[in-house]
Amino acid sequence: MAEDGPNWEGLLKWSLAHTDGTRPTRNLSEDDRKWFMEAMQAQSVDVIKRMKEITLVMQTPEQVLEAQGVSPGDIEDMLDELQEHVESIDMANDLNSIGGLVPLLGHLKSPHANIRAKAAEVVTTIVQNNPHSQQLVMEANGLEPLLSNFSSDPDVTARTKALGAISSLIRHNKPGIAAFRLGNGYAALRDALGSENVRFQRKALNLIHYLLHENSSDCNVISELGFPRIMMHLASSEDAEVREAALRGLLELARDKTKEDNGRLGEEDEKLKQVLQERINGISLMSPEDLGAAKDERRLVDSLWNTCYNEPSSLREKGLLVLPGEDAPPPDVASKHFEPPLRAWAANTSADKSPSDKKKETPLLLGSGPPPETADSRNNSGAGEDSNGQLNR
Repeated sequence: MAEDGPNWEGLLKWSLAHTDGTRPTRNLSEDDRKWFMEAMQAQSVDVIKRMKEITLVMQTPEQVLEAQGVSPGDIEDMLDELQEHVESIDMANDLNSIGGLVPLLGHLKSPHANIRAKAAEVVTTIVQNNPHSQQLVMEANGLEPLLSNFSSDPDVTARTKALGAISSLIRHNKPGIAAFRLGNGYAALRDALGSENVRFQRKALNLIHYLLHENSSDCNVISELGFPRIMMHLASSEDAEVREAALRGLLELARDKTKEDNGRLGEEDEKLKQVLQERINGISLMSPEDLGAAKDERRLVDSLWNTCYNEPSSLREKGLLVLPGEDAPPPDVASKHFEPPLRAWAANTSADKSPSDKKKETPLLLGSGPPPETADSRNNSGAGEDSNGQLNR
């Protein structure tokens, strides 16, 4: 460990010596307190200060950095550190305030594929579930280099990372979705589906499903660009996630077609029926363990068959749509272990009382009783009555 690094060993020994449990706790002396505070403050990192230092490096031309001995690997490590800092939404939004967002987007055009990929990864972290940073990246024209890398980067990792950043940037972001359409994003998605990289295919299919779910009018664009045939091919992929994502996209298209021509996919209808039948045959040969893992796929195949052909698939007849126990309600643990205490107490007290106990209960008197003298006079007069209710004089 470097001499100026964190003295974690000394700090640990000090902590154990004061909390070993063999003796009662005592108040810290002023010297101990001062030493502990200095040790902790020495390890604290001023995140904003550090982000400003990283920003300064990102703003420096690459040739200047190389002359000073900074390698592409060093820049990649620096972006790794920046990604950790911007995981906090506040820090992500502050990156633009300190002038770091634009230089970060500039690294999307780096001549080094690893840096392009890492920069896209940092952008993903910044904009994920963060509408304010989404807007800042859009205003800084960050979608353009991401689209360029997604559609034409020679490195598949850089393309995949760019697609991930685009997905996070345009999610729940209508201006972003509109800009994605205008930037020929759907054509780039079609090309991505033709890739041999499984991860790239998954990300593309998931984004397609999201876009179709949000904008059913885009189904026409998808169909015109030839997506159905490509997705039918991917529905037979060896990768289970790719198959499910392809079937999910086809189901969105079929449901949109339902409004027009009974859910058929036009010229691709016979091809789709063949693909679905092959999937049914494949599912029929699965082991019980594989059937359990293919639960979503089984239901997607049946839903797609039912939507397109107005009849249930043969998975139902074979008993493979819903396996025994899959439709059973989950065990009721909440009412037993998490019942509100007051309600549980009331239920227990009422259950403990028997009917005979209830008869012996004294009614609650809401008003004051009669005056003492009145009660005495009634008792005396009652004592002089005979069995017929007549007074004895």
